[in-house]
Amino acid sequence: MRNRKTLQLTMDAMLAAMCAVLGWAARFTDFGFIKISFESLPVLVAALLFGPIDGAVVGLVGTFISQFLMYGLDASTPLWIIPYVVIGVVCGFYAKKYHYYNTKGQIRFIVSAMEVLIFLINTVSLYFYAQLVSVFHTDWIGKPGLAYVLSGLLPRTIVLVIKAVGFSMLMPPLLFALHRFRNRTMGGRN
Repeated sequence: MRNRKTLQLTMDAMLAAMCAVLGWAARFTDFGFIKISFESLPVLVAALLFGPIDGAVVGLVGTFISQFLMYGLDASTPLWIIPYVVIGVVCGFYAKKYHYYNTKGQIRFIVSAMEVLIFLINTVSLYFYAQLVSVFHTDWIGKPGLAYVLSGLLPRTIVLVIKAVGFSMLMPPLLFALHRFRNRTMGGRN
């Protein structure tokens, strides 16, 4: 039992570090309201392998580290962390419902659904971010909340579709390989 918990915590730490690095690397593909990021992948892996708590912790720690390293702490920091915690919880409960051994179709469904959920929460976050920035930075020449969100809706939707399709194709073989590894090292099902 002790080895199982140690391996799980080690994998969570590696996935949180991966989330932080992928979030940090997204700064090179950040075009204002469009950010091409792959930081949800490790959160989804943790949630699908170990459940809602692990998914939420990986999302919280990973995105907090990347946000802190790139932007420091400010009033908008929780806006960018919350989506990853939420998908960790929702995806983790979905995986738990099927005892962490989901079919390819179930994995594709939940991964795509979580990308849509991140998109929706981030869209709301963008609105509040634009409102916050316009209040606290009087020299900001950006658009007000709704105009800011609407101006990037089409390109963000294209990124959403590409990520949802790509992740839903990548995740089943990745998870099956990780299940085999986990079963070999932990000795049986979780």
